[in-house]
Amino acid sequence: MTSPEDTPTPASPTLPASLSLGVIGNCTFSALVDARARIVWSCLPRFDGDPVFNALLDDSDNGSSFGIELESFSHAEQSYVPNTAVMRTRLYDVHGQAIEITDFAPRFTTRERTFRPMMVIRRVRPLHGWPRVRIRLNPRFDWGRTEPEITHGSNHVRFVGPAFTLRLYTDAPISHVLAQTAFVVPGELNFLLGPDETLQTGIGETARDFELKTIDHWRHWTRRLALPLEWQEAVIRAAITLKLSLHEDTGAIIAAMTTSIPEAPGTSRNWDYRYCWLRDAFFVVRALNSLSEVATMEDYLRWMSNVVVASQGGHIQPLFGIGLEKKLPEHFVDHLPGYRGMGPVRVGNQAQEHFQHDVYGNVILGAAQAFHDHRLLRRGGPREFRALERVGEQAVAVFDQPDAGMWELRTRARVHTSSALMSWAACDRLAKIAATLRLHDRAEYWGAHAARMRERILRESWNEERQAFAESFGGRDMDASVLLMAEVGIIDPKDPRFVSTVDELERVLCDGPYMRRYEAPDDFGRPETAFNICAFWRIDALARIGRKKEAREIFEAMLAVRNPLGLLSEDTHPVTGEMWGNFPQTYSMVGIINGAMRLSAQWDSVI
Repeated sequence: MTSPEDTPTPASPTLPASLSLGVIGNCTFSALVDARARIVWSCLPRFDGDPVFNALLDDSDNGSSFGIELESFSHAEQSYVPNTAVMRTRLYDVHGQAIEITDFAPRFTTRERTFRPMMVIRRVRPLHGWPRVRIRLNPRFDWGRTEPEITHGSNHVRFVGPAFTLRLYTDAPISHVLAQTAFVVPGELNFLLGPDETLQTGIGETARDFELKTIDHWRHWTRRLALPLEWQEAVIRAAITLKLSLHEDTGAIIAAMTTSIPEAPGTSRNWDYRYCWLRDAFFVVRALNSLSEVATMEDYLRWMSNVVVASQGGHIQPLFGIGLEKKLPEHFVDHLPGYRGMGPVRVGNQAQEHFQHDVYGNVILGAAQAFHDHRLLRRGGPREFRALERVGEQAVAVFDQPDAGMWELRTRARVHTSSALMSWAACDRLAKIAATLRLHDRAEYWGAHAARMRERILRESWNEERQAFAESFGGRDMDASVLLMAEVGIIDPKDPRFVSTVDELERVLCDGPYMRRYEAPDDFGRPETAFNICAFWRIDALARIGRKKEAREIFEAMLAVRNPLGLLSEDTHPVTGEMWGNFPQTYSMVGIINGAMRLSAQWDSVI
């Protein structure tokens, strides 16, 4: 007689690719987990590495993933352990039987240093009945081109690739794991996938110990955050997600964990965001600083100091690799179909070749707090200031020169208002730093540059016809980036010119709570989706000019379009409300923190 396990069973119908994903990680690597607890994306050995699980960009049978499938699946529930980066997914079958899967990447302090191995741990326990599961583990290497050589022992399986080897330790039956046959979950099962190294303790003991220590680590981390009174759960989830975007070894902060999720369906607006943009990193650092989480800034300043010193006072490119790589050549991975079949899949980013002049202001803004904050282990001093002055001189030199702008337009160069604005911010902050350091002659020097730049920006970007600040000197097109004028302090937000600019931007760029980046067509035509950070800039501007009730309504609307686990991608479709663009997008998660900090009632209103 043939038993059910002897009969090959096809894979369960998979979910279509979606951004209804959770993220686990430990500041070394990350993994994205879908609504049925399938790991569909994870790049190793670091964020910009080879996606050993690539089903997010290939949901065919050729895609690679790590699934724990429940037979006769009915529905799922998913959440994070509160205040942690540990996920729990409950899978139920049609008979009411259920399992719980706990997913995390170990992170905790041991021997006076942070332990953050390249390891994902999956723990399974039965909740009701005698559920049967099937383990679908099929890593691939070289962007899915290479199947691993598989060897195994009594409690482990090795997946040998051309560049590195993964080892799975498990107390589940190895035969069932290798054959992908269904079996009853008799009790707790553990799966530890990571480096090809020997465990120092037992499988179950290691998994349980690492889970408890990781939960404890994140709870202590969130306990130190200076939270607003309102929207605390949203802020905590955003803060943890931003922290997970830090590559702690080097201090780089990535813009997102994915590549080639299109900004809008079928548009080819597909980019690789797994690198460190100086602009995005500055916004991340500032948002976490507002919550009194300054350790990320200290790590990032370590990374950025290498960029500053290496530039020798010359051109700084807008983004670098995690390990300070300057060359990130862009190419297509033609054999992967892409998200929902919407290729191309890109690796690398051509923007590293661009001249984006706002970068100098972003460098100095990102470092400025280090000269004023007495909590830091290593504050900025005269030596660091002299290095930043060389960056400031470059900001002065390019202040009124055409560039690709912050939106990285590939075929159009102008003197962008946002770029000039950041050159002004560079000089303004250098003047303030010099004053703190009692370098009065340098404070006067940089203050004079800032005053000259401010006058020109307010005059030359103003469009009388539209009664608004335009996207470029002498231009007339509207661009959401001019909302940063109030945020960085070049103009009083209640200045009639800024108020009328907000009115015009709302008229031409907004669809309800959503906001597009700009009105002029770009290299691919007119943008179709709304850019989430722009909506949060609008929220900030409205609050500053006194329209706080409207700002709160828009903020609540933006929170409502997060996925079920509280995460946001880069873009939102204004009609469907669906998320598009790379995920999770640090810019968007920054907006959640900034909006809550700007709009929340004060603690003294309830205590």
